[in-house]
Amino acid sequence: MKRITWLSPHQAREWFPPLEQALDEPAGLLAAGGDLSSERLLAAYRRGIFPWYSPGQPVLWWSPDPRTVLFPGEFRLHRSLAKTIRNKDLSVTVNERFEEVIDACAAPRARSPGTWITAEMRAAYIGLHQLGFAHSIEVRRAGVLIGGLYGVRLGGVFFGESMFSRARDGSKVALAHLVAMCPRNAIALIDCQMPSAHLASLGARAIPRGQFQALLERWVRPEPLALSGPGGG
Repeated sequence: MKRITWLSPHQAREWFPPLEQALDEPAGLLAAGGDLSSERLLAAYRRGIFPWYSPGQPVLWWSPDPRTVLFPGEFRLHRSLAKTIRNKDLSVTVNERFEEVIDACAAPRARSPGTWITAEMRAAYIGLHQLGFAHSIEVRRAGVLIGGLYGVRLGGVFFGESMFSRARDGSKVALAHLVAMCPRNAIALIDCQMPSAHLASLGARAIPRGQFQALLERWVRPEPLALSGPGGG
């Protein structure tokens, strides 16, 4: 019988149990405990593991099977979204307001008044941003932030963490911009982690965890890399 693995603070931060030990219920739960140090987070992402937990819980580490991903060439740019992107009142930037983006992603929402982006998580990803691994995309209308996303880049894989919208299509514009940036940045895969109807409508699909692992072995690189826009900015 599968059992959750507890990570000791005395273990090497790079160590995680084999992904095959992830629970069937709750699906994909692999381990608990440890910390959110940059070393442990980067080791987790390299293996296809991510943290996700609620306030009051220990750090929970997940590796679902199947895994939801978006191949940039499969992104569906719907007509209405293309029209929004052409709006001259919109501007899109990269890594200019990382902390503001993560705070917006953590803010309560109508269907989800709580948040999994705890103060500890916030500090951890700001740390990754300062090291050059975590990136944000900001969408503004008349200078006001209306949408965005953030995630972790390791070589040819962008691990999406969260997105938000304060106006219609705000997060979709950010994702479309990320997709447009992929060729210039040699990003072959966007990890979406868990399935949703929203992501599926934009072209995301589920693949077996084994296939996801093989893609990580092919495309992940350990060093921090910049994220430049289609025009170089």
